[in-house]
Parts: sequence; C-alpha cells; structure tokens
Amino acid sequence: MEEMRNVKRTEGEDGRMCINTEWGGFGDDGSLQSILTEFDLVVDRESLNPGVHTFEKMISGMYLGEVVRLVLVSLTQEGLLFGGQTSPDLLTQGHFETRYMSDIEQEDVGLDQAQVILTGLGLKAGPVDCRVVRLVCDAISTRSAQLCAAALATLAKRIRTNRGLQRLETTVGVDGTVYKKHPNFSQKLQAAVRVLAPKCHIKFLVSEDGSGKGAAMVTAVAQRLARQSRLLEESDGEESEEEEVEEDDEYM
Repeated sequence: MEEMRNVKRTEGEDGRMCINTEWGGFGDDGSLQSILTEFDLVVDRESLNPGVHTFEKMISGMYLGEVVRLVLVSLTQEGLLFGGQTSPDLLTQGHFETRYMSDIEQEDVGLDQAQVILTGLGLKAGPVDCRVVRLVCDAISTRSAQLCAAALATLAKRIRTNRGLQRLETTVGVDGTVYKKHPNFSQKLQAAVRVLAPKCHIKFLVSEDGSGKGAAMVTAVAQRLARQSRLLEESDGEESEEEEVEEDDEYM
C-alpha cells in the first residue's frame, strides 16, 4: 500500500493506493545485468519470452530446475560430474524439474533421492556426484530465496520510511509451490529478510489461491467505494432539493 503523495500518475495526496509491483519484470531494463550468470542468459534466450521477466527467471519455480540442469550440464562437460558422461535427458530442456530440488535437498533422504532421480535421467551417479548435485540445488534455491528477500525487504523498508515508523509490523501473504513444498526455502527467505530489514517485523502467511482471492478483494473494495460514492451523490442531491424548497418558501 503506497502513500498517495508518492504516486505520481494520480492527483491528490490523501490516503493510500494498492500497487501491483509486477516485480517479475524487475531487471528488464538491464539493472540486474551485473548479477546474471551465463546460465541465466541461456534460460532467458531459450524461454518463450526472451528479454522480459528477468527477475522471475532467477527466482521462480518455473525456471529453477532449468537453471540447475544447465549448471549440471556445464560441470559434466568439464569432467567434474558423472565421469564426464551426459545423457539425452540431462541435455533436454525442462527435464530436470524444480520439484527434484525439493526432493534432493531433504535433510535425511535427500542423497538417496538424488541417486534415484539422477539414475532416472540416465546418469551414472556415485555418492560424490549426488553430493555435488545437492550443493548445486542448494546454491540455486538459496539464491532465489535471498533475491526474493532483497526485493521484499526493500518494499518493507520503503513502507516504514514513508509512514515515518520506527518499526513496521506487517503481514505478507505468500503463494507458490516453491515456498510451500521446498524443505527450507521459507526459512532461508525469512532469515534473509530479518538481516536486510531489521526494523521490519514481517509475519508470513501462506495463502491459498492468492491471485483469485486478491482479485476478489479488489473487486469487493471497488464495489464498496462505488456504492459509497453513489450514496454520497444521492445525499447531495436530496440536500440540493431541500435548499430549493426552502428558497421557494421564502419567496412565497
């Protein structure tokens, strides 16, 4: 919720406006160029929408598995994994699914899961290979969580500053399978937010069907405001009629 005085495209300075940041497009202007890796560039180039949704392609569950796959291909081709032997599945876009990361990063059974997944991809993976793959998955999921935290902390700090608060208390609704299903993504995200925005206490609330409920909420608010505006206009109209009657009485 942004203060109206900071919304340049509208008139008036009272109240607040609900802003959709569309932060998936952050970086489309080149501002994230310095932190994009060679793997991010490939993901973007081979995506259905090259050049847009830069931030989303670094953090979203739709792309995380593909980033991991590209890293594993690079390590294999350098002779650092799987004895230097790739497989058709490993070389095929989209064949390392993001859900594999959640399985591989589990605390107790992750390495066993890695063995099963990698074998299923046609790879000859030994214990060391499984550990390296787990490190790669952890690095990519951690980067995603910390990038999300950086964006979220920036917004929270902006809100706190705009309202002149010493400490901001707020709730953030979260949707998405990565946050819900990954064994430690939520902890990484929350820990990074606490470091980056120490004066903001944020409660995270898992939301079901976040987009649908958000649309319903905005529609309900719009209808309420429209109803209030209509009632106000009707009230003003009645007052005007009463004034006209009084004037006629005085004239008579």
